[in-house]
Amino acid sequence: MTEVPGPPAAPPAAPAPAAGSTAAFARHETDAVRERYARRAAAVAADRYSLLASPAALREQQQRLRAMAALWRAHGWATLHDKALCEVGCGAGGNLADLLRLGAAPARLSGLELLPERAAAARAALPAAVRVVEGDALQADMTPGSQQAVLAFTVFSSLLDDAFQQRLAAAMWRWTAPGGGVLVYDFTVDNPRNRDVRGVPLARWRALFPQGRVQARRLTLAPPIARALEHRAPALLPLLEALPPLRTHLLAWITKPT
Repeated sequence: MTEVPGPPAAPPAAPAPAAGSTAAFARHETDAVRERYARRAAAVAADRYSLLASPAALREQQQRLRAMAALWRAHGWATLHDKALCEVGCGAGGNLADLLRLGAAPARLSGLELLPERAAAARAALPAAVRVVEGDALQADMTPGSQQAVLAFTVFSSLLDDAFQQRLAAAMWRWTAPGGGVLVYDFTVDNPRNRDVRGVPLARWRALFPQGRVQARRLTLAPPIARALEHRAPALLPLLEALPPLRTHLLAWITKPT
């Protein structure tokens, strides 16, 4: 993996209203995240991210899976079977299922999910040995240094409060074992049509994990372009994907020193 430049950092979010305690502050942002996801669910077609219905979504998932495998091979991992892995914001369990396909052991796999309906969907879809914990990740009972990898895919772009981002990053770093790392995948540019999200450029990841070594790779054809072409001109997808300016997401592996 090579380090890649990102666009200028997004402007700071407006500060959260004053809260009487740390717990109250956390509730403010987690409640806001619930509202953002509810608005998004109401506005987006149910099959937008379906791997069967959307060729672009399937291509994105397969590309990301290949990049994850290559990244971990380069890190010296020949297997995931002996690795404890945790995903923050596991949704309905799709990424956890991908980790199982890469060889992760169900009993060493866990997911944290804020939304009850998504946590229930993950439990229904995954082996019973996979631990799915519902609730705020900042309140999760996770032993420090217990995870070889902690993942967060398109999570930080939905956190509009800088301080909350920093607290979540600190928790993820605390859970990560020395020699392991944090794996993040998110888009780097703001979406002018969606004020509930903001891009997370490479500079922001470096600021969130200042003690880590960041290796990043730009992935994913800009989703609006991919969706416009996926049924009308699918042959264009790999050609446009080859153009770095049209790739809007980063996959970053942030290694914790031993």
